Amino acid sequence: MKYYISTFVLLAFAFIGCGDKLDLDDFISSGGTTNITGDTIYVQISPVWGGFNNPQDIIVGKEPFIYVADTDNNRIVMMNLNGQVLSTKSVPKPVALAQDYQFNLIVCGTFDTTLSTGETRTYSAVYKIDMAGALHDLSAAQMNRILPRYNVSSDYQFPDRVYTSVCTFYDNSFYIGRKGPNNTSIIDPDNSILIFQKKNLPGGAKADTLIGRLPLLNPIGTGLLSVNNLSALASFNRRSVDFIMGMTGENSFRAQWMTFVVTSEFAGYQNRLDPGSGGAEMMKVNKFISPEGITIDNANNIYIADTGKDSIYKFNSFGDEKESFGGPGIFNNPSGVAHFDRTLYVADAGNNRILRFVLSTDMR
Repeated sequence: MKYYISTFVLLAFAFIGCGDKLDLDDFISSGGTTNITGDTIYVQISPVWGGFNNPQDIIVGKEPFIYVADTDNNRIVMMNLNGQVLSTKSVPKPVALAQDYQFNLIVCGTFDTTLSTGETRTYSAVYKIDMAGALHDLSAAQMNRILPRYNVSSDYQFPDRVYTSVCTFYDNSFYIGRKGPNNTSIIDPDNSILIFQKKNLPGGAKADTLIGRLPLLNPIGTGLLSVNNLSALASFNRRSVDFIMGMTGENSFRAQWMTFVVTSEFAGYQNRLDPGSGGAEMMKVNKFISPEGITIDNANNIYIADTGKDSIYKFNSFGDEKESFGGPGIFNNPSGVAHFDRTLYVADAGNNRILRFVLSTDMR
């Protein structure tokens, strides 16, 4: 496989404060394939953050703290921006993370239950962790399971369903991406995006409530408006319900920007970017193989971690490709990506580590 790296080269750069001087001894070279076409390069920050086992996702929370889905260690790890571990929490097989504006963490993982036959069965699950209630002590935070729902027997009739992704919005509603093999149902196919919104309860309290699934999305489609094996969801940091989704199923456009449109005749999601001739580079046919991680920065730049190409892609808000980089000499299954304060964080799952990068123009 040939790996393309647009306007990127990888070095390493020590994390320094605003008042510190750059120490050239902290630079390290990397063995990725590169195709340098511009003057702006990416610089890797040292040290590498280790101690993880197949980390599948990473986010920077609203606080901001860093949260890592340390999948095969069955835990969520909370760190400060310097990489110091502050707290951890046991969660079985966490694979996706998001945080709402009330500081709740929403986590896709698994849970085990014992059937009436005595058999132990593992289900995919979604949890909500109350960080504010525990004063941001992750280890002490209350964790509740929101999927499968308690006392809703139909939730347990589909053990092959997998919750793969989550994104939150300005009003604390959130979407859950789900995949599975059974997609013949018109009403409830496995491949779906589930909608959760706040519901008012007696006494003024609110509860997360499953409203249904997003309509007009083809569960096994090979083109636009499809949710064929969802792998990633990411929302924008503004008053919008737009989102970027990634999928690993058979599809020509495995990363799509969904924008909510309201007209006199229609209200719903449509594709934001044009895949036609001369359209956005992000919408080129077969651009991606397996986009497992997506994040969006405050300038609406889009970052996509493609495990199939061991690469990170960057696009601006028009879908034009900017600084992209990767290859097996740099990453091994980069499964999660996050961005904060000009720093790009990558969960390099196959190498059991977190890597950080800054643009050369942003070095301080």
